[in-house]
Amino acid sequence: MSIVQQADLFGFAEYGPISGTLPGATYSDVYSEVYEQNRGRVYALAFWMTDNELAAEELMTNTFCRVFAENDTPAPEEIDHALIAELRRHMPLGALTLNCSPCDRILSVRKKVGKNTLRVDLERALVQLPSTEKMIFLMHDVESYDHARVAATLGLTEEESRRGLHQARLRIRELLAT
Repeated sequence: MSIVQQADLFGFAEYGPISGTLPGATYSDVYSEVYEQNRGRVYALAFWMTDNELAAEELMTNTFCRVFAENDTPAPEEIDHALIAELRRHMPLGALTLNCSPCDRILSVRKKVGKNTLRVDLERALVQLPSTEKMIFLMHDVESYDHARVAATLGLTEEESRRGLHQARLRIRELLAT
C-alpha cells in the first residue's frame, strides 16, 4: 500500500513498506542502503571539486536531500545529476576552458611520477584544473565512467568529454613536469 493510499484510508500518512521493495523494508532502510552504496563516490567527487572537507560534506548532504526528494530509490546516474546540479550552484560546470598546446617535446613526467613524485603533487595538480575538466578527469579516470555517461551527466557531447579529458591530462602533465 502506498503512502497516498494510506493517507486516503487513515487520513494521515504512515511510514511503511515502499512498493517494489522487500517486505518489511521501510523508507529508512531503503534510504540507508542507497546512501551507503553511493556516499563514498559522491563525497570523493565533491571533495576533489571543492578541495574542502566541510564543503564536500555539505554538497553530499544537499545532493542526497535533492535526490531523495525526487525519488525513493534513485539510480546512481540520478545521484550524479543531483551532485552536478549542486556543484553548478557553486562553480561553473559545462564549458571546457583548457586549451593546452600540443606537446612539442616529451615532458619527463615518468621519472618524476615514479618514486620522486609525491601524492600531494598529483593532488595539487588536480585541484588546479578548471572545474569542467577536473570533473571529466575524476569521472573518467578515477571513477571509471565511460565517455557516454560523463557526457550525459555534464550535458556535453562525447567528443567534448574526450577533448576535456585529453586537455586535463595534458595540464596535469605540465604541472607535474615543472
